[in-house]
Amino acid sequence: MKAWDIIIVGGGIIGLSLSLGLRKRGMRVLLVERGEPAREASHAAAGMLVDSEMPPLLEAFASDSARMYPEFVHELQDESGIDVDLRDQGTLLFPAADPVHDPTGLSPNHALPASLRELEPAVADADRQALFLPERSVDPRALSAAALKAARHRGVDISSGSVVRNVLESQGRVEGVKTDRADYYAPIVVNCAGAWAGQLPPLQFPTRPVKGQMLSVAGRDLLRHVIRAPEVYLVPRSDGRILIGSTLEEAGYDKRVDADVIHRMHAAAVALCPSLARARLLEAWAGLRPGTPDGLPLLGPTSKPGYFVAAGHFRDGILLAPVTAKVMAQVVTGVKPEHEIASFSPARFAAFAQFGTQGP
Repeated sequence: MKAWDIIIVGGGIIGLSLSLGLRKRGMRVLLVERGEPAREASHAAAGMLVDSEMPPLLEAFASDSARMYPEFVHELQDESGIDVDLRDQGTLLFPAADPVHDPTGLSPNHALPASLRELEPAVADADRQALFLPERSVDPRALSAAALKAARHRGVDISSGSVVRNVLESQGRVEGVKTDRADYYAPIVVNCAGAWAGQLPPLQFPTRPVKGQMLSVAGRDLLRHVIRAPEVYLVPRSDGRILIGSTLEEAGYDKRVDADVIHRMHAAAVALCPSLARARLLEAWAGLRPGTPDGLPLLGPTSKPGYFVAAGHFRDGILLAPVTAKVMAQVVTGVKPEHEIASFSPARFAAFAQFGTQGP
């Protein structure tokens, strides 16, 4: 019977990135995914690498991850041969009219390098106040495909379509996982199950799905920059697509697309950039972000020896993948982490883990 050093539950960008980090350390890794790898939140994300609007406890962690991105992408592209479309043209941010309700917390010292009309001629109101942020964006679907191909190339074993029912224990320590297909054995298990992380006995975490609906249109050469406004955001891809999003909905595990919601987002995008009215609709979809009560991820060991968690990244899983993989690979293998992650410890929800009820 085959055994592994570590089992990762969840095949999104967090689980895939961690599997690569652990393979670099010589660990034998099995990744178990309930569906197809990288087809949930990672597949649905917009890919804006925004490290400027974080909760204070997450700021340094996010900034370090943003700095790691070029090397992270270079490794994945080199190993997989897949272009993940890392763009660095920056972001044009339109703050809220009422600064009291502007969630960005940014000051007007992020001046535009040129007039708004020069930077983005397609924007309707050339006199609208805007800030320039030196942010990057990436195509999460291509990124996840590259990570999956690299993981397979490096010898990560992957079990797709396997729902983990329980973490197996022996004499108080983890010994593997029970799935609806088979039992798999390893002395370490890492829960990277995203919006489903709270459903894995014997411990429960207060993660929840937060629905986001988006659409894409064919808009080649319409926009160069990511545009973020209070009413909508627009994310151009190098292949000519423009992503339009997104909602924040407490809708449980419902991933259905609402035509009225898509229409409203499209109308908001057209109001911002009228040329989009002629752009062909390509796709509409919804994804489930893994939220937590305090907006911070769950990272580190649990009360069960050998059981770790790396989940709850909410809207920032794509951005935080490089630093999460690095730090969690260190923690799992007993190396002192380069980042202080006590604020993200699952122990802060110990009462829930003991008494919470299982999700759907």
